[in-house]
Amino acid sequence: MKRILFSLLIISTGLLNAQNNTSYWQQHVDYKMDVDMNVENFRYTGTQELTYTNNSPDTLNRVFYHLYFNAFQPESEMNARLTSVPDPDARMTMNKGTKENPEIVSRISELSPAQIGYLRVNSLTQDGKELQYEEVGTVLEVELAEPILPGEKTTFNMQFEGQVPEQIRRSGRNSTEGIALSMSQWYPKLAEYDFEGWHADPYIAREFHGVWGDFDVKITIDKDYILGSTGYLQNPQEIGYGYEQEGTKVKRKGDKLTWHFVAPKVHDFTWAADPEYIHDKLVAEDGTVLHFLYKNKEELKENWKKLQPKTAELLAFFNEHIGPYPWDQYSVVQGGDGGMEYAMLTLITGERSFGSLVGVTAHEMAHAWFQHLMATNESKHEWMDEGFTSYISNEAENVIMGSSSPNPHTNSYRGYYYLARSGREQPQTTHADRYAMNGLYGASAYSKGAVFLAQLEYVIGEENLAKTLNRYYDEWKFKHPTPNDFIRIAEKVSGAELDWYLTDWTQTTNTIDYAIDSVEEKGETTTVILQRKGLMPMPVEVDVTYANGSEETFYIPLQMMRWEKPAEEEVKWTVKDDWAWGFPTYQLEIPVAKESISRIVIDKSQLMADINRDNNSWDKSGEEDSSN
Repeated sequence: MKRILFSLLIISTGLLNAQNNTSYWQQHVDYKMDVDMNVENFRYTGTQELTYTNNSPDTLNRVFYHLYFNAFQPESEMNARLTSVPDPDARMTMNKGTKENPEIVSRISELSPAQIGYLRVNSLTQDGKELQYEEVGTVLEVELAEPILPGEKTTFNMQFEGQVPEQIRRSGRNSTEGIALSMSQWYPKLAEYDFEGWHADPYIAREFHGVWGDFDVKITIDKDYILGSTGYLQNPQEIGYGYEQEGTKVKRKGDKLTWHFVAPKVHDFTWAADPEYIHDKLVAEDGTVLHFLYKNKEELKENWKKLQPKTAELLAFFNEHIGPYPWDQYSVVQGGDGGMEYAMLTLITGERSFGSLVGVTAHEMAHAWFQHLMATNESKHEWMDEGFTSYISNEAENVIMGSSSPNPHTNSYRGYYYLARSGREQPQTTHADRYAMNGLYGASAYSKGAVFLAQLEYVIGEENLAKTLNRYYDEWKFKHPTPNDFIRIAEKVSGAELDWYLTDWTQTTNTIDYAIDSVEEKGETTTVILQRKGLMPMPVEVDVTYANGSEETFYIPLQMMRWEKPAEEEVKWTVKDDWAWGFPTYQLEIPVAKESISRIVIDKSQLMADINRDNNSWDKSGEEDSSN
């Protein structure tokens, strides 16, 4: 049974050298929560018992909680950012003017007291002792009664209340598709503390970082509501709605039901509820139970039924190309405002074409690996989260939808080229909240992030990249890897030195531009002068097509890699002398007469993200035309 994987984890003090070259450690939390939802006014009350294990070498004198729902208020930092950014998210704004004379305003600014979201902590104790705390926007600052020493545990008990906001961003009530409750970021969530310290970031619409732990959650709600949730339902025979054992009947008592979920080894907990959900199930090839919850609308049913076997195919693809999905279930739930990944489920909008429905499911499901298994800090390393997910979901869609494109990442390359030529690019080390524009964030995180992996295939080869992804999963599942941790895996797998690649691509805005400067004949030898015009170094592959139709690839290793890429199958592959970055030109000797060559191209695969391909090729026919 897949849950056995959890017993094999070493959570607290693994000896793996990582991050800042100290022994790896990570904190641990166990949540027990009991909440009661009033579906008339969308307010809820809850209790939370949180056992916190300090696996760090540090003594902690304070802790922080995220209070995400406080972002959905007119005076919030999220609203201030929304009204000041040049390209606000269209889902969070509305036009109070006309098409010809638009007046774009923040939807958060328009919320009444009954429509806002909030999370309020009414009491908080540490091992029975009352604590002093202060609510600062979306963060609760807590001074501890007793410090938590390295290796020690402490228990926090809390009473809290909340109001679900009108659907604005990810979370909320009464979405545009009529989903009653999309309950993400709904509870007071302890902030992460790691080798860099506390990550108590305010919530202004970007990404998240959480502490690994086990969740035990009871949700009491009107009995007509059907839930999809993180975790395994513990009382299916009391609930029914498709969760019960097949062939049995369920008698629901009272006006409310209490849904009891247990989620092992996750770093978040999300649920959605609606009285009109259809609940379908499909058991995948590996035994994972796939749940599908969507509105009971005739116009949705065909696409959602067709989605189900495709989801099983996606699961099988990710299992093979990343690593085995370790939990026993995954849920695809109509809700939210687009698509967003959560532990053991995704919320997606459902009123889409079939292709779009598969596409959003592919992307969000891939996040179950790149975020909910390899849980990078996506506020600081958003490109690892969104970029890796975009890469693998592009690959998966290309296969299961039968596209068979030789490069399924062309849209990602297109997005990166737009960014690189915009004059506004910021390094990928920029915090997710602090991009100058939403569009710049999207192009950097999704497009440039995906190109990082696609281009790494060009650098180290397809087989080495595939092995790198598998080993990355093996060594970093249920942990918090950093960029350096990933590139070290790629180095170990391939044998190449790759620090230069991580540095230039993610920490600078340097671009790649290699060019063919001239092609000259010297007797029975053709001399090609290559130029490095961009600041970012790369190994160079020069593909030569001869007049007789045969082809040959001349591989020019990058000296600082201290390595040569293996030859691809069925390719005539000739390795030349290294090209050191400091030299702006390189003389390539091809041992045939110029008249025997019909075409020369730098990187025929187009996996190298060269920003100016106009100077990447030479054609004999073009030269002859220009001489006439």
